[in-house]
Amino acid sequence: MSRITPSSFDAESVRSQFPVLNRELKQGRPVFLDSAASAQKPSAVIAKEREVEEQYFANAYRGRYSFGARIDEELEASRKKIASFIGAASGSQIAFTAGTTLGLNQVAFGWGRSRLQPGDEVVITPMEHHANFVPWQQLVRETGATLKMLPLTADGRLDVTAFDDVITRRTKIVAVCTMSNVLGTVNPVSDLARRAHHVGAILVADGAQSVPHSPTDVLSDDVDFLVFSGHKIYGPTGVGVIYGRADRLEEIEPIVFGGHMISRVTMDDSEWADTPARLEAGTLPIVQAIALGTAIDWVNQTGLESIHAHEQSLLAEATRRLMEIPGMRIYGPSPQYKGAIIAFRVENLHPEDLAAMLDRRGVFTRHGHHCTMPLHELLGVTATTRASFAAYNTMEDVDKLVHAIQFAREKLRLV
Repeated sequence: MSRITPSSFDAESVRSQFPVLNRELKQGRPVFLDSAASAQKPSAVIAKEREVEEQYFANAYRGRYSFGARIDEELEASRKKIASFIGAASGSQIAFTAGTTLGLNQVAFGWGRSRLQPGDEVVITPMEHHANFVPWQQLVRETGATLKMLPLTADGRLDVTAFDDVITRRTKIVAVCTMSNVLGTVNPVSDLARRAHHVGAILVADGAQSVPHSPTDVLSDDVDFLVFSGHKIYGPTGVGVIYGRADRLEEIEPIVFGGHMISRVTMDDSEWADTPARLEAGTLPIVQAIALGTAIDWVNQTGLESIHAHEQSLLAEATRRLMEIPGMRIYGPSPQYKGAIIAFRVENLHPEDLAAMLDRRGVFTRHGHHCTMPLHELLGVTATTRASFAAYNTMEDVDKLVHAIQFAREKLRLV
């Protein structure tokens, strides 16, 4: 596959590699604008899953026969690809999980449970997905620690002037999304990591939204843990990743127990295997984890920086066009401070009704609270409509989104 540079990015060529997007619906080709929930899969990833299932499937790290050895080799190759993709030093710093949610729970309860006590503080933000909100909420209840929030500015960015007041010597964990799944806000992770480390705390990064869209460097950002999902980066569902600094990974206690994660079991006690195996109890999502490596290959071959530039151009144009629609309100900062996500409301048009009308025109968006109820409460609304862009979206998709909203307003007599 030839590498696509920023100056030659051909979204139609990229789109052609995604079979589901080349279906003809009665409204024409689908306009898929819900990649923040799950991205579509290119043919290369689908083919890899099929290859593993059809040609050499076996359980992982169990058998010395040829199929088992091939599976083990492919899994380790996938770890190395993922490590390189996020700037980690070694594949041994990559543990496979079922997804971001399980990964964040593993970090919260595997690292935090034995370290937090009354008087300690966990710092998060109001923009967190429930996956990076509820585990910390439950952890502080269990340990007697306190949950604190970094405040937001009026345009939905973190208020940097409050960092030193909120992150104190009592802080033990700072957990923050690298990019909001609603506002699109890109957060200053390296700055937060520096401040967290200055007071002896760790930085846990929920990278589910940013990792598929812009370069990640865990060493440069100096994060202690980074968690993300395969299905948002053009890979399969059912697989996610925990990256940890080598010393931090050794500090995590398992929260799921069983086969593979042990080195020795007696009638009276058990001893854990080395990382990452001790965080991978039971049978791994084998096919998915291998195909995630293929998804990483696809992103690298397409060019992540090219993808990012393309998506940002779509974001800028969509923002400009949407703001021309009467009664439109877009939540979050201006495009230079965010990724390719637009959450909005149209006056006198409920997000659910709007989403249904858009669907009639073959435009697929998300509506609701997007697993961010505290954020929507802060915004003063119960729901928003969200359009999110990926490598396969085109300017034509932006046109169809705008025209579909205008169609909805006309049908509901708002014009």
